[in-house]
Amino acid sequence: MSDLPNKSLTPATLPQECRPFGIYIHWPYCRSKCPYCDFFSQVPRHLDQEAIINSYLADLDYYHNLTPERLVSSIFFGGGTPSLLKPSLIEAVINHISRLWHVSPKVEISLEANPNTDNGTLFTDLKHAGINRLSLGVQALNDSDLKFLGRTHSLSQALNSIDKVLNTFTNHSMDLIYARPRQTLSDWQAELAQAASFGFKHLSLYQLTIEDGTVFARKGIQALSDDEAAPMYTYTCDYLHQHGYPRYEISNFAQPAYHSRHNLLYWQGDDYLGIGPSAHGRLSINGRFFALTHHLRQEELTPFERAEELLIMGLRLTEGINKNYFAERCGLNFDDLCNPQKISEFTTLGLLINNPDSIRLTDSGFLVMNKIIEELFL
Repeated sequence: MSDLPNKSLTPATLPQECRPFGIYIHWPYCRSKCPYCDFFSQVPRHLDQEAIINSYLADLDYYHNLTPERLVSSIFFGGGTPSLLKPSLIEAVINHISRLWHVSPKVEISLEANPNTDNGTLFTDLKHAGINRLSLGVQALNDSDLKFLGRTHSLSQALNSIDKVLNTFTNHSMDLIYARPRQTLSDWQAELAQAASFGFKHLSLYQLTIEDGTVFARKGIQALSDDEAAPMYTYTCDYLHQHGYPRYEISNFAQPAYHSRHNLLYWQGDDYLGIGPSAHGRLSINGRFFALTHHLRQEELTPFERAEELLIMGLRLTEGINKNYFAERCGLNFDDLCNPQKISEFTTLGLLINNPDSIRLTDSGFLVMNKIIEELFL
């Protein structure tokens, strides 16, 4: 919030045009499909990047007419594999956004990149295009697990890309997947120590789950049980906290001041646009709240639907949910919506900390977050 014009104002009292506002650019195209991935993505033989980006620019024009006075605090190029995009086209998108909206002088402009797209100058080219935060999808730090996960880069390529990213950007993140089949706690402890030693500002660490419809599901690959995965997660939180990466969201850990400002828009219930196939957004206009979906579709959400989203997303945060902000965003009182008996039960069990102004999960609560969320609403 440091770039907002009046630091004494809270998000709930800021004029709408001054609240954090993000733009997500979805590039769903990849060189290959990872067997664990259940996101919408395509592996095309031929692609007219310029034509697709021109359609994105037209969509940005459309949404600008709905949000002309917003201040853009973040831009995020996600995928898919957006590092396959020509840097000149990335720059064109950033420049177009800058022409349409006011852009914060401290805007965060992130891009997800894979080591297999590094052509030697990729990261310097991305920086020159305007990217100031680079998220590197490494996923594993050994060749056998990289192969198992369907990654088309080697450990050597990953380490080379890591070195370039750290030397090119001052704001950077790395993704890893843990709880892989046959992975032991000691395996993960060694890998986590290596990951923390690189010096990234931010680490995103995701437990492997086998989703319906994926290659892994069709092959009958089994994820580790909760009893096997839970010690890995507990160790991760403790170890990273001790080494300067306190958890701020269930899967995200960062050095102070390096939280992903764009992803916080999702978790805190702020506004953002989604541009591109499978992208979605959330937009408040004149006291009404809309879900945005491709292509240029808006569906108004009821106050209860909005409250449900705020609960699901907000409890992912270590700081939890600010009840006043919750009420301001959906028009409903948090304590009136949730089952007081369940809140009392989870609090007694040491899974929730419930205060008059906020509610959050404890460390133990994060291990059973989905169950808590399912049972909280009346």
